[in-house]
Amino acid sequence: MENKNPFKEGTTSWQDYEVMKDLQWHCTRHELKSAQAKTWQIWRQQGLDLAKDEKDNFYKSMFCKHCQTKTVHRKLNSLSIAEDTSIRANMPAKLAEKIKKHYKNMEAFLLRELPSKELEIDHKFPQIRWAGDEPENSPEMNVAEIEKRFILLNRSNNLLKSRACEKCVETKKRGCFPGLKFWYQGTENWDSNISENDEKGCVGCFWYNPNEWRSELQKLIDENKNSQKI
Repeated sequence: MENKNPFKEGTTSWQDYEVMKDLQWHCTRHELKSAQAKTWQIWRQQGLDLAKDEKDNFYKSMFCKHCQTKTVHRKLNSLSIAEDTSIRANMPAKLAEKIKKHYKNMEAFLLRELPSKELEIDHKFPQIRWAGDEPENSPEMNVAEIEKRFILLNRSNNLLKSRACEKCVETKKRGCFPGLKFWYQGTENWDSNISENDEKGCVGCFWYNPNEWRSELQKLIDENKNSQKI
């Protein structure tokens, strides 16, 4: 059960959560700041329970007294956050189990083997940068596709990744960990020649692929050691 605001204080999502925590319908035109549908998809995939209308939409068109017209409204059903990764990611349970088994329940952030229930399946390419819908999550997904798309993180580190990616979108400065300004491809700055919705712009960042980041950093360390021996 998680009843506190799950977002970073001062962000748009944090402000919208503060408005919506009364569990009432709120107008997206004058009460809420998040305008993109993708934002609300991310809320759902992080385990937040958004209300639906009679047509199964995660919003409701209602008359707003303030706007004096019909507007889109959003509502939280509950302040609880779902713990089931497969529910949050809209992922078949069979595939979720397959992904965790492939990675041997190893959390990518600090390479810790954790109980399955503590691990969340996260997209390497952050949803905040998606321009379209997610490809189908087939239970028959092969290993190459799994490694291309997903990593395992626990809840707190998943939130750290989300905040780092949100900051990158806002500032065009790519994240680093743990304060090490190293990117195995590209620089600290998001390449201005790459679209903000292109996954290529994330390559080289720790948060995009922690395993590859460590591997490339280790190569530099080994090369430096070898050069000192000569």
